[in-house]
Amino acid sequence: MSSRRSRQSSSGTSRISDDQIIELVSKLQQLLPELRSRRSSKASASKVLQETCNYIRSLHREVDDLSERLSQLLSTIDADSPEAAIIRSLIT
Repeated sequence: MSSRRSRQSSSGTSRISDDQIIELVSKLQQLLPELRSRRSSKASASKVLQETCNYIRSLHREVDDLSERLSQLLSTIDADSPEAAIIRSLIT
């Protein structure tokens, strides 16, 4: 089969070519810190997707950690203090 064949979704309306998939995986690879340094060498699509999942999990953990730290910080300062007002303005 040609590398330009199209894939059809179950609804039959959306099509994406193999070339488009390759391009999207390449763009995704460039966004991942773990794979960014390997721009010259192509990682497999499965490796890029695996690293994407790992990176998203890592970002979720970081957000959870920062949220916890922010909660702790807010609990230690006076709710009417200028610092508390600044923090509230940043998160709203």
